[in-house]
Amino acid sequence: MAVRASREIVIDAAPEVILEALADVEAVPTWSSVHRRAHVVDRYDDGRPHHVKVTVKVLGLVDHELLEYHWGRDWLVWDADSTPQQHAQHVEYTLYPEGDKTRVRFDFTMEPSAPLPEFLVKRAKKTVLRAATEGLRAYIMAAVRPGA
Repeated sequence: MAVRASREIVIDAAPEVILEALADVEAVPTWSSVHRRAHVVDRYDDGRPHHVKVTVKVLGLVDHELLEYHWGRDWLVWDADSTPQQHAQHVEYTLYPEGDKTRVRFDFTMEPSAPLPEFLVKRAKKTVLRAATEGLRAYIMAAVRPGA
């Protein structure tokens, strides 16, 4: 059964700044507690990542994923190839300008390769959502306001 989770957060930065932070794939392990490694395999003509290899660790489970990124003016989507830990993964970041701030919606869908106990699913969701939103906000705030 698919695991789904989403969260919205407001970040004190323009959408372009947030997309630029998300495009800095090699920096993701510095702000996302679930990412151990991230490496851009190839890029689109505009320089944004297309395929990315990542190593993630959630609740002690390590997975090596190949992600395919797609970019829009105010969104980022990636899908993961099947791995031993999951049959599929789909992630969306959607950005909504709100004055000089941006509302960021993070949506995550994953199809585990084996059934997981509900208490582990809840813990994993919380960990992933925190890393994807609070971690991103902290990274952007440190970059926009060094020393903040």
